[in-house]
Amino acid sequence: MKGGILEVFLESAKGIRHTNLIGKPRYYVIIECGIQQHKSKSSKGDHHEVSWNEKFTFELSMSECQKLTHLRLRIMDTELFANDTGFVGESKVYVEEILNEGNEKGFIELTPKPYNVVLDDETYEGEVKIGLKFISNTVINERGRGLADLERGPEDTVWKKLVDFCKMSLLRLPVLGRNLNPDEYKRI
Repeated sequence: MKGGILEVFLESAKGIRHTNLIGKPRYYVIIECGIQQHKSKSSKGDHHEVSWNEKFTFELSMSECQKLTHLRLRIMDTELFANDTGFVGESKVYVEEILNEGNEKGFIELTPKPYNVVLDDETYEGEVKIGLKFISNTVINERGRGLADLERGPEDTVWKKLVDFCKMSLLRLPVLGRNLNPDEYKRI
């Protein structure tokens, strides 16, 4: 299927709101492009200057290129004593004209520039700096797109460790008063 590839380079943020009462903030960004989304790594630093330096790729069909108006970047802060995360602010980057020009020329790249961060109360505090690149007329993979593209978080690593622990415990089960080695376990 023909479409385009939108690359988002998440560079840094500065002057954003500090939401933790105790400890240093650990910021991450959720980038939404239509129904697709990606999550950045957590970045340690103070609220004056935070950097990620990550690149995210969104594959867009031709119809998605025509319908997409903006990217939404939600800046979040991992809370120290809570399981949930704290909303810091968000930015909307309007990409409709960028995608149109990219479709006409075949390629467009914008160097990183700052975008205002909007808080809950609709005021501005700080900025996030991102760069964009759009390549049109490329073959995209329709399979595996959408909400399932959300990058795996720490829950998957915890789950994987739990499964690995259970596998190890099964290898050590006493059967008739003796421990199994991996070769005997395969025969059962």
